[in-house]
Amino acid sequence: MANPLKKLASQTAIYGLGSVLPRFINYAFSFVLTYIFKEPAQLAPNATFFAYISFLNIIFLYGMETAFFNFYNKAEEKDKVYSTALISIFISTIVFTLVILLFSNSISEILREPNHSNYVVWCILIVATDAIMQIPFARLRQRNNAKKFATIKFITVITTILLNVFFFIICKKAYENGETTFLASLYNPAIGIGYAFIAQLLANLLSIGLLASEYSGFKYVFDFELWKKMFFYAWPLIILGLAGMVNETFDRIILKYVLPNDEGSYQTGVYSNCYKIAMLMSIFIQAFKFAAEPFFFNNSNEKNSKKLNAVVMKYFIIFCLFLFLGTMMNLPWIQFAISIKYRIGLEVVPILLLANLCLGVYFNLSIWYKLTGQTKFGAIITIIGAIVTLSINFLFIPTFGYIACAWATFASYGLMMILSYILGQKHYPIKYNLRSILVFTFLAIGLYFISLTYINLESIIIKVILNNLLFLFFAMAFYKLEFKNLKNIKQLPHEN
Repeated sequence: MANPLKKLASQTAIYGLGSVLPRFINYAFSFVLTYIFKEPAQLAPNATFFAYISFLNIIFLYGMETAFFNFYNKAEEKDKVYSTALISIFISTIVFTLVILLFSNSISEILREPNHSNYVVWCILIVATDAIMQIPFARLRQRNNAKKFATIKFITVITTILLNVFFFIICKKAYENGETTFLASLYNPAIGIGYAFIAQLLANLLSIGLLASEYSGFKYVFDFELWKKMFFYAWPLIILGLAGMVNETFDRIILKYVLPNDEGSYQTGVYSNCYKIAMLMSIFIQAFKFAAEPFFFNNSNEKNSKKLNAVVMKYFIIFCLFLFLGTMMNLPWIQFAISIKYRIGLEVVPILLLANLCLGVYFNLSIWYKLTGQTKFGAIITIIGAIVTLSINFLFIPTFGYIACAWATFASYGLMMILSYILGQKHYPIKYNLRSILVFTFLAIGLYFISLTYINLESIIIKVILNNLLFLFFAMAFYKLEFKNLKNIKQLPHEN
């Protein structure tokens, strides 16, 4: 007998070690890049091309991962579902990749990087290798094999970082010192930040090698009738995914096109690197998502499933509020993670942290349309969010620059959260503890505004100490109000 919430927490922790920790290290190294490339415009291609990769990942996967979870959970012949999904991804990936490689020169012109068609080639190969790994990774999650999942993710990310260190610190330094060694010959300043793409591609190839056993041990069968059902289930998720990427990454693309070229590159570099500070919360959300999606599906038939979902939502939000407050109270020293020319954009951090909190809540709420098979509602909600994002960005970026991007993200995710809650209560009603959630939310935001208004000191050390006293007050309030409730969680019905 196992407590399902304890199991969810355990799985989230394991996914965290394999996903959150290495991604945190990866983001920490990305801050190091701001000291290597001290001019924000130099890092702009890194932000924009990885934004393009995010969009292409949705197209290459076309919702098949979520469809796999849904059909695998219900099917008697589970290997047939796995095989069908895998073959589908293999074939489509080959086709998509060949088409884009064929037009790589033209694409680089459209992307305003005419001298870097090699960036397009490397990025599309990153997308292709990403795509063929996702179904095997999904099966590991479905089987609750979090340790293998986490180990491979960890090794891959650490490899990416080590390769970045090799190219940008060792080889670049050798080249700039005028050495005639082999290491110096490996660095070409014309490639510049493009070595980040090479590093990611090599790490992906290693990851595929580590997943080798997931591509064998079963009979490859493509069931066309099953595939049609899976695709019909999944196609709204393509729209949902693309619209979601508009909300998540399109602002880093649009800055370059709406603003004059030099100014656009500068603001893209500043905004994208300050955005990464706020990504601490989204990294946690990603780890939670890896564990929660199969958890919600596997427990959907349990008598207490809705009560479990409500409890998960409450403590998920409270944990995110801890991340929000912890980040903002320590921002006076966290800011030194990025080079001085990038710090002008730190004003976006609290806005983006709250935006990502709304996104996390939306993910929790979205389970209603996934469980009921009404994924079209997810597409509609996300499209509305994308329209809000695009409208605010196009209208206000010319006047306010990247700050408009941050507010657009918050407005979009906030609206999506509200719409999903309203529709969810109609189609799959869950009694959430709104009172408790609102109390902690207003308390966290209130403490942040107290810090912003009254703790405006020149001494960073004193400011951080006083800020963390406010953080400690929030922690004590949580303990006093929730300690008894946390003990009661153990009394929830256990799964067999």
